[in-house]
Amino acid sequence: MRAPRSSPTLAVLAAALLLTGPAAAGAVAAPAASAAAPTVRFADIPGDGGTVLKGNVVAPADTSRTYPLVVLPTSWSTPQVEYLAQAQKLAETGYVVVTYNSRGFLQSGGEIEVGGPKDVADASAVIDWALAHTPADVGRIGMAGVSYGAGISLLAAGHDPRIKAVAALSGWGDLIDSIYSGRTQHAMAGALLGGLGYLTGRPSAEFQQILKDFLGSNLAKEDEMIAWGKVRSPSTYLDGINRNKPAVFLGNAWGDSFFPPNQYADFFSKLAGPKRLEFRPGDHATPEATGLLGLPNDTWTDTRRWLDHYLKGDDNGVQNEAPVHISSRSGGGYEDYASWQDVGKAATKLDLSGSQRIATNLDSGADGGITLLSNALDQLVKLPPTVSVPLLPRAWAAVWQSSAYGSERHVRGTTRLHTTVTPTKADGTFVAYLYDVSPLGVGKLVTHAPYTFHDRTPGQPFAVDVDLFATAYDVPAGHKLALVVDTVDPLYVEHNPSGAQLTFSSPAADPSYLSVPLREQ
Repeated sequence: MRAPRSSPTLAVLAAALLLTGPAAAGAVAAPAASAAAPTVRFADIPGDGGTVLKGNVVAPADTSRTYPLVVLPTSWSTPQVEYLAQAQKLAETGYVVVTYNSRGFLQSGGEIEVGGPKDVADASAVIDWALAHTPADVGRIGMAGVSYGAGISLLAAGHDPRIKAVAALSGWGDLIDSIYSGRTQHAMAGALLGGLGYLTGRPSAEFQQILKDFLGSNLAKEDEMIAWGKVRSPSTYLDGINRNKPAVFLGNAWGDSFFPPNQYADFFSKLAGPKRLEFRPGDHATPEATGLLGLPNDTWTDTRRWLDHYLKGDDNGVQNEAPVHISSRSGGGYEDYASWQDVGKAATKLDLSGSQRIATNLDSGADGGITLLSNALDQLVKLPPTVSVPLLPRAWAAVWQSSAYGSERHVRGTTRLHTTVTPTKADGTFVAYLYDVSPLGVGKLVTHAPYTFHDRTPGQPFAVDVDLFATAYDVPAGHKLALVVDTVDPLYVEHNPSGAQLTFSSPAADPSYLSVPLREQ
């Protein structure tokens, strides 16, 4: 089995530090204390088994009555002051807010469990402590968080019926579908998370072994890794969440490098209680990053409105708004839909006729970018990963293009690829990319997804269906759409043996196609 072809670059690590930097800066952005300001105090909170969790309490100065409680577990590798700016905003409007440093990180005790049972038990223990040591109301409890804090909040909601509302920002519903989608290891994301875990915490022995097997492509341990991931996936506990019916708010970025949007949309669609889904341009945690500095931020504004209604009972109308709220990567404001299935109800189909054979093990130049950097650039300056489609080497990249469109096309939702693959070896990986191609042949990445197969019969064709990562992107009039398929991308582990070739064909009995979802006009 081939080893990962890429590890995080220094640029990626720098981006991660920039991303986590606002957490500490939140304290600087907070307003100066005054007599009427909320109180802030640090606390040692006993977690599961008595493990000390370092936290802080931000609460109204008036303790003569009770208030709704919001518990905020920290993101991966960040200190408990991460949420201080938002905690103060909440406390100023009548909440008790308890934030705590997640188990195994920085000054908190224990080891990193990656959303395991001890993390879930910690969340309930923090609630117990808050009810005993703050003016928190037992009947009005919520959890919220970014990234790791989002995942822990959703997991806790499946186990603790006291939780009435959740705001999970840039989190995961299915851990396997996040970092092992298409049966392909997301190498750069996994290595970055693992590296930050070692730098800022104490990974458990179990986590260390899982990370080693994952990045080392140890297929003999695949079932164990999947079982480990399922225990840490909120989707595993949907029955409990739907039985408890907390009001669930989900926010994420279209280009989230760690937790792509498909798994969140699928999780959202299966929720039975009050729910809301918001997707915005950006990468992991970038849509809510400015809010951690205390700056105006749409995601945090909507989060507070959600909590205000479902924990305080405010009649702010959020319960009557469309449950799906998205913005296109190309700009143009927000769009609202009654369900995720309504987002891309129209479609255009690109027929993938003919047969194309490509060699493996060489990068054609088409790729998904760099974790944390590429999609953040797309968010800030509308600059996604770009290639010259006419110059892509056809020996290593299969290419199909549409004709030029006479009017703008609004891509919305999940693009689906159906094709037939004939390998020369039993194992293999390919990556499908959808590009917006200008009249000059410049292709801007719309979306992509990897796919890996094992134990296939060489020379025997088989049908493949691939869901590309959901997105919202506007293709200008006069541009084309192009599907590009190659076999190497620095984001992923590839499983192509040396000298392998892949043939993509379109049998008459089962034609190949790309279905691109479009917004209804």
